[in-house]
Amino acid sequence: MESNLNRIIRESPKLKLSGQLSKYTNVMKGWQYRWFTVDAKTGSLSYYLCDSSTVGDDIAPSPHVLASAPRGQVQLAGAVVYPSDEDSRTFAIACASGDTVKLRANDARARQEWVDGLRAVVESHMQAMDISNSSPLPPRELLAASDAMVSARQALFLTEQCNASLARAVESIDCASFSPTDPDLLLLKAISMASTQCLHQCLGLLQRHQEINQPPAEAAPILL
Repeated sequence: MESNLNRIIRESPKLKLSGQLSKYTNVMKGWQYRWFTVDAKTGSLSYYLCDSSTVGDDIAPSPHVLASAPRGQVQLAGAVVYPSDEDSRTFAIACASGDTVKLRANDARARQEWVDGLRAVVESHMQAMDISNSSPLPPRELLAASDAMVSARQALFLTEQCNASLARAVESIDCASFSPTDPDLLLLKAISMASTQCLHQCLGLLQRHQEINQPPAEAAPILL
């Protein structure tokens, strides 16, 4: 039976896991166009600078740009991909390393295609890791540990959503007693964001610990 990973690798041209997206860089530079491409086999998302003449159009950069080293790269194994509720085009990738990449598609449909495609690659690589690595845990405990990691990723996704809702509520507050620049409210936003980032890092540490402590599968005996 064909594995999910092999199916995604085979169908990746149909999924069109490449195109222009806006990437949030920082407060000073804001959103900038980048060309993104997914390597389903290695589970990596790479991005490149866009030619000035193609910014805003879904046109690939020149071949020499794509042949050079990418501007940046994200490993999708262990990541959480989720749509943002701030608008219909923004989504984010919470990496196992603790970093978060914030992206914006051209429209809601493009966002959903990216989210679905990236989640499929993430899930396939997680399954491939489970298959290719043996574990000293008994099957029942191994299943419980796997379920716990899935639950942790889901809880982190909900935490991200609550954090975004809190930030929007603070920024839109309009009453005589408080203002969006109230020191206590700003502190609340900062603590909420820092706590979420800390949870990302903890989940990344758990993920790496799980990978390190799983011994490689024994090689099959050679039949003469």
